[in-house]
Amino acid sequence: MDTSVPALLALYDEMAPLAEASTIPAPWYLDTRIEALERNHVFGSNWIVAGRADQVASPGDYFTLDLVGEPLLVVRGADSQLRAFYNVCRHHAAAVATCPQGRAQFFRCPYHGWNYGLDGSLKGMPEFAGVCNFDRNSNGLAPIAVDLWEHFVFVNLASNPQPLWQLLGDIIPRIDPLQLSNLHYHSTKSYTLNCNWKVYVDNYLDGGYHVPHLHKGLNSVLDYTHYTIENGERFCLQSSPMVTGDDAQVAATRIGDRAWYFWLYPNFMINVYEGVMDTNLVLPLGPNRCRVLFDFYFSDVSPEREGHNLASIATSDTVQDEDVAICESVQRGLASRAYGAGRLSVRREAGEHLFHRLLARDLKSAASALTPLSMRS
Repeated sequence: MDTSVPALLALYDEMAPLAEASTIPAPWYLDTRIEALERNHVFGSNWIVAGRADQVASPGDYFTLDLVGEPLLVVRGADSQLRAFYNVCRHHAAAVATCPQGRAQFFRCPYHGWNYGLDGSLKGMPEFAGVCNFDRNSNGLAPIAVDLWEHFVFVNLASNPQPLWQLLGDIIPRIDPLQLSNLHYHSTKSYTLNCNWKVYVDNYLDGGYHVPHLHKGLNSVLDYTHYTIENGERFCLQSSPMVTGDDAQVAATRIGDRAWYFWLYPNFMINVYEGVMDTNLVLPLGPNRCRVLFDFYFSDVSPEREGHNLASIATSDTVQDEDVAICESVQRGLASRAYGAGRLSVRREAGEHLFHRLLARDLKSAASALTPLSMRS
């Protein structure tokens, strides 16, 4: 059996219509070469959520992150301009910003004391007299593309990416009526799962298919029979009317006329109920592990409302615990010789089909530029 990267990619037909489509094949969730393609060309050439706008609201505010192995730094300059850089000193590659977030007037590398302005420019190098042919202007922090939309900071590692607003496209008018600006950040939780990042995204995009079976409490407040799925060019909106459920905690924390579940390619989710939003950022940690960051937002984050907000987070925790268990079960099953790929529900899994087609496009485009030897090793 040919197990080269081209052969593995050829196992999936992204041109097949939903009624004839299968999932991406199991090796795509397991093979380290597929993981490398994703790291370099899915996460390395698409706009990816890096953090929140409130983290860089004022001059000097910054945060750091690791995006598929790349150390990054996002900062609001003294001129109020938002910028992003590789968090890598140009001298001997140490991180110049060592805290997860904070406020700074400049960045000083803790290794040899090189210091950089908030605009990334190299300001000083101790004991560097006598060095020949050194251009300070070309040795500032290496910049990357950064932009804002709603509450979210995006970065793109590509050298000349398409503007963020063009790629957001038709998700913008779908989000605008929900008035996310009226929701305020509350807290963050991080989960590490023993599954490929795509397993988590698949689970999110199955059109509520698993909800009646796995999420009894959540299902009690959703009108599952009228659950809808709408695909845009690079996003999927799943939505459901809300009903009065029989689970007291869920019914008290998931209210309103409708639930809105947005996914933006490749790895970002926005979940909105009346007065409540949580976002899910899915980051790969290897073929068999991923990290999911949950940011929680509420219309009222006053101390008087804290009990209700914590109850809402507890509802999210219950759903997440259920998803963790099933996603890890799926990952184990993907490694079985009994499984290759599965068919998709036309009624429910249009969003998953969109995800797989977009992913296949990126991976096959990236693979076409590789040498035959690199695709086999």
